[in-house]
Amino acid sequence: MHEVKVKSILSKNNNMNIYRGCTHGCIYCDSRSKCYNINHAFEDIEVKSNAVELLEDALKRKRNKCMITTGAMTDPYIPLEKELKNTKKCLEIIYKYGFGVSLLTKSDLILRDINLLDKINKKSKCIVQMTLTTYDENLCKILEPNVATTKRRFEVLKEMQKMNIPTIVWFTPILPFINDSKENILGILDYCIDAKVYGIITFGIGMTLRYGSREYFFKNVDKYFDGLKQKYWHTFLASYNITSPNSDKLSRLIRNTCKKNNIIYGTKKVFEYINLYEEKLNTEQFNLFDI
Repeated sequence: MHEVKVKSILSKNNNMNIYRGCTHGCIYCDSRSKCYNINHAFEDIEVKSNAVELLEDALKRKRNKCMITTGAMTDPYIPLEKELKNTKKCLEIIYKYGFGVSLLTKSDLILRDINLLDKINKKSKCIVQMTLTTYDENLCKILEPNVATTKRRFEVLKEMQKMNIPTIVWFTPILPFINDSKENILGILDYCIDAKVYGIITFGIGMTLRYGSREYFFKNVDKYFDGLKQKYWHTFLASYNITSPNSDKLSRLIRNTCKKNNIIYGTKKVFEYINLYEEKLNTEQFNLFDI
């Protein structure tokens, strides 16, 4: 790891990345793409040492409450967070000033902060977004080697359900010829139904490959899936958007399952919900005899 001081922590859309880089090792990671200008080894985590102070200063000056989102580029619960606790410190600031929060992760380390997330959710709004891609645990360990397995992530979703903290599943990416099977889709959907997730995002049935992430992906494909690299090149050439040949039928399956189980589906609907700030009435402040 290495530390840097940055000038700001929140984007114009109120998203923040406390860290840059990742050690999860997911073979499909788009954040490795050169277009994001990460000018250090991806596993050499860049720690924004003044992130907590910048966040407090920003929230202090905001006129209107809103949702603060995190995890778009780097998981807020990478292993380094266990030691540094910067995500937890930022959550404490968000709670202090009455803002809402939405976190995207693949890590069970989020359970460390579940009581704090519960406090935020009771005061305003907290959403936990969890990426699930692969029902098969052995395949999961190949695709996402250094992070909680899918079953463990499902258990995290169940814990959030017990606390009435709403959850969103990022069912993405779906890798052609690897996890784009009906069996895999149904397994993940069963987890989502059991955990009573509020919504599902897929971004289509496929993946993206561009300079930086492409090389890392194919390096791992060569290692674990004999002959598959050639099949990719034959099928997709050098395309950026890689769409599964099973896209239409799997999209219908997900859409119909969501409709049947009252799960919101689709990027627009889900992001509208994620970005909608809600302040909740604190009933403890009221007493019948005060009225």
